[in-house]
Amino acid sequence: MVRDLVEVGYVAKAHGVAGELRIALHNPESTVLETATRLFVDGRGFAIDRWRPAGKGFLLRLEGVGDRNAADALRGKALSAARAELDLDDDEVLLSDFVGCDACLEDGTPWGRVVEVLLGPQELLVIHHEGVERLLPLVPEFVLELDVDERRVTVAPPEGLPEAPLEGAEPGKGR
Repeated sequence: MVRDLVEVGYVAKAHGVAGELRIALHNPESTVLETATRLFVDGRGFAIDRWRPAGKGFLLRLEGVGDRNAADALRGKALSAARAELDLDDDEVLLSDFVGCDACLEDGTPWGRVVEVLLGPQELLVIHHEGVERLLPLVPEFVLELDVDERRVTVAPPEGLPEAPLEGAEPGKGR
């Protein structure tokens, strides 16, 4: 099951009095504004009227957002696009594709479920399994394969990878 909407950024603030939005994309090099015809803010779809680069972000005008009050109401909200409108190669995956996947070792041993991807200088898969949380660096040496259709990621974690108990979980119990 592939997700229909993919979070691509967020609304930073209103710009001007005519309903324009200043947005930040998670990937500033993304072509989503060139390929998408609609964007979703807080789950509500809007047709793209126009956009332009502005500093480190973009200014965006959405149909139906006609004044500063309407634009300001969207401040801080997630900005998503339909996956079908993203310009992806056949073998290209998104970080969001990992979330919800079962993690297993090369020999098929269950190793948990990916519950989140932490962004930063090093992307990390947050994996929960039997009352513990593991943070696995998202690098080819440790993350060997992602099967989006089967919702499975094959991992080869380094020896001694730290684990932290999940708050409120009993050891040996899944969560």
